[in-house]
Amino acid sequence: MDADDRNTLAAARVATRLPAQDLDRARRFYAERLGLHPVDERPGGLLYRSAGAEFVLFRSTGTSPGTFTQLAFEVDDIEAVVTELRRRGVEFEEVEVPGFRTRNGIAEIDGNYPSKGARAERGAWFHDSEGNLLGIGQPLT
Repeated sequence: MDADDRNTLAAARVATRLPAQDLDRARRFYAERLGLHPVDERPGGLLYRSAGAEFVLFRSTGTSPGTFTQLAFEVDDIEAVVTELRRRGVEFEEVEVPGFRTRNGIAEIDGNYPSKGARAERGAWFHDSEGNLLGIGQPLT
């Protein structure tokens, strides 16, 4: 990184923010369903860490449309994670559109993001208590 890049977004950390109309309800969902607990709290938000990455749920009067993936977790065994989350009460989306279909909540996705070095990915999606669409992905090499 050259000196000019330090003053651009190339040197910035990515900070994911998810809206929540009810932080107490969101806290319960993330703890009971996903096994995640905030590492820091403020009156207007909850900070979470997962494998070194961070995201925040913030109090908002707005709502998420829940029509696109807002946050995704990359896992080594999507079958095991989906099974456990279902056991905890998470409901996975079933999708059927041309070229893309879930079976038992998990889709096989041809191609992959270039930086992952994988040939494809398996994915699953669910909504949190606030309507945010969250994803789970497993790269296939």
